[in-house]
Amino acid sequence: MTMAGQGKWVALSAVAAVAAAVFLPWIGPSPIEFSRVVAHQQPDYLIFMELRLSRTLLGLLVGASLSLAGALFQALLRDSLATPYTLGISSGASFGAILTITSGLPSVAGLPAVWVGALLGATAALVIVAGASAQRGQLSSFRLLLTGISLNGVFSALILMVHSTAREYRSISVTHWLLGSLDSIRYSALTVFAVVASLMAAILLSRAKHWNLLMVGEDWAATRGVDPQRLLRLGFVCGSVLTATAVALAGPIGFVGLIVPHIVRARISADYRILMPCSFFLGGVLLAAADAAGRIVLAPAELPAGAIMALLGGPYLVWLVRRRS
Repeated sequence: MTMAGQGKWVALSAVAAVAAAVFLPWIGPSPIEFSRVVAHQQPDYLIFMELRLSRTLLGLLVGASLSLAGALFQALLRDSLATPYTLGISSGASFGAILTITSGLPSVAGLPAVWVGALLGATAALVIVAGASAQRGQLSSFRLLLTGISLNGVFSALILMVHSTAREYRSISVTHWLLGSLDSIRYSALTVFAVVASLMAAILLSRAKHWNLLMVGEDWAATRGVDPQRLLRLGFVCGSVLTATAVALAGPIGFVGLIVPHIVRARISADYRILMPCSFFLGGVLLAAADAAGRIVLAPAELPAGAIMALLGGPYLVWLVRRRS
């Protein structure tokens, strides 16, 4: 594909993300008027700014982070079915968040306790996976995969144990969080998330050619002047940070990191110079659109974005596995 063709797809993906940010906040169970929002008249202005716009932007950032992490882990593990949950980072973040929910802590150091717990849980998972996968200072994608799968099972069992022993009202909160949902968020927290996601994305995109080489194999990358171990460590950390921050803010929303990179790879290009930026933008669009749909499908009740993605991703994964077979 020519450079012009590459730029076209990336630009179209970026335009789709901007269009989602502009139009999706207007979708909801109750209509709001454009003129009243522009004139700052209540309650339309409050609903738009504090509830729907912040929620849409959160969906764009969470979806973008999970989708980019999915594309990255597929390169690290050389498996197009890999997801941000493959290495156990999401399960660790979920366990940390659930511990804080059941403990009843409202905040830690001025931050929501759920965020702090999720980040600490993800950090613990990162340390465990890296430590267990390293041998003589070398990381192996195969060992990372096996360790991540094992750690997922351990954290899943711990989550079930904590959930079953929690008090009834906190058990309901745990169940709601595990479904994965997008809620309104302070713009200050959203700004911090945007900075972290943008920084990680910039680091990963700057090495897009290297991910192409690693996707072929570590030996192949080494013969082309790339340090596979350094690249594995960098990708592991950046992907873990993206996943942990997304899970901390929205809960364990699955399938975004599987569906979007696979569609981009199949329909647009497998070149990571195109795959990564397109996955970043389109992943955000998919999750924000799923959240908008969840606001109106069962109105006035809401269907969590995580449930929408499970309804889409489950059948898609079955179809994908059958096609590969």
